[in-house]
Amino acid sequence: MSRNLPVNPGRISADIEALSNITEPGHPWTRRAFSPLFLEGRAYLEARMQAIGLDTRIDASGNLIGRREGAKPGSGIIMLGSHSDTVPDGGRFDGIAGVAAALEVARALREQEIHLDHDLEIVDFLAEEVSIFGVSCIGSRGMTGQLPQAWLSRAVDGRDLGEAIAEVGGSPGILTHQNKPDIAGFLELHIEQGPVLENERKDIGIVTAISGITRIEITVEGRADHAGTTPMDTRSDALVAASQLVLDIRNAASELAKTPGHFAATVGEFRIEPNAANVVPSRVVLLIDGRAEIRADMEAFCRWLDGHTEKLALAFGVTIAPPNRISDNFPTPSHKGLLSTLERACETVGAKHRFMASGAGHDTAWIARVAPAAMIFVPCREGRSHSPDEWAENDDITLGAAVLFEAVREMDRTLTTEKDNGTHTG
Repeated sequence: MSRNLPVNPGRISADIEALSNITEPGHPWTRRAFSPLFLEGRAYLEARMQAIGLDTRIDASGNLIGRREGAKPGSGIIMLGSHSDTVPDGGRFDGIAGVAAALEVARALREQEIHLDHDLEIVDFLAEEVSIFGVSCIGSRGMTGQLPQAWLSRAVDGRDLGEAIAEVGGSPGILTHQNKPDIAGFLELHIEQGPVLENERKDIGIVTAISGITRIEITVEGRADHAGTTPMDTRSDALVAASQLVLDIRNAASELAKTPGHFAATVGEFRIEPNAANVVPSRVVLLIDGRAEIRADMEAFCRWLDGHTEKLALAFGVTIAPPNRISDNFPTPSHKGLLSTLERACETVGAKHRFMASGAGHDTAWIARVAPAAMIFVPCREGRSHSPDEWAENDDITLGAAVLFEAVREMDRTLTTEKDNGTHTG
């Protein structure tokens, strides 16, 4: 990298490489939350935090935090971080790149003897990925008071989530009444997990919003009949109707994706009954995963789906129950002031950038509900993620860390806690 940047690429690479070596044998790169390997990775990160003078602790939610006191107590916390857990066989950079970049910002500030007025905290959030307990973003939800109490009793193999949080050093008994951190501003670096930056030859994506995720279950009821003797024109085939619905969902989502704002819809689960070669399918249950940057787009999609399923039921001689929204999370916009700060930071370091939405969920979405927050993306090869083939160039991550460094310096000069005037969510 020819640019003269304020951060050290070798140290970032070393941290990512060290964490990638902590993986299940034969399953690169697997280090799931609550596993012994996860704790080994945590021990590495804690040692790295302590080596640069950060005071470390595990909060009640099980987040690992390294803290550097600011010169002006009460100014609030500038927080940076991501997560170190992975999906199975998941990738070397998802989350890990953000933790390594945040660590390097803290190192560079110390090395250059830059003293912040605000407290600085580097966070490795607990279980951003879907954990063995079937839920995600446990640490960021818990830190901000958004972790459902009922989740703590979710059990797998004889232990529940509350016990697992305690095993990593958290205190589940005080989650509901812990003091929430006074976050003046939060930033997260992450690989894009898509191909846009690479295709457009951009260095940085400034994330305008994290898309809301809506999951919709649809049940199609037909009639089981003999596959060999029932005439084709007298069948009530649930699978044929459901198959047409899948194609129509793709077409409807493709049209919405042409409008401003990110939109995607995927049928990712499909169950057929009786699932026998010689029986006309009598029942199909499918699950739609919808992602929308603009809430009105999701509402429009759901209205279309309601009406379209009624038409399909009549056309194919089946019964389709009203679509059931089994979960429905709204989009989370980034803080407008921090978006401007990140844009100026890109200009300072000479990073080509574009604004874009995130189609994936991140810890930032939960922090942004209670404090000013934003995030940046760096390119990943061919947009691959949640795969052993996931790869990001260290030069790209280093440039992203330099953007964070410059943004932190500006935030320290200009950012004030906005909780009193209600503008903290942008």
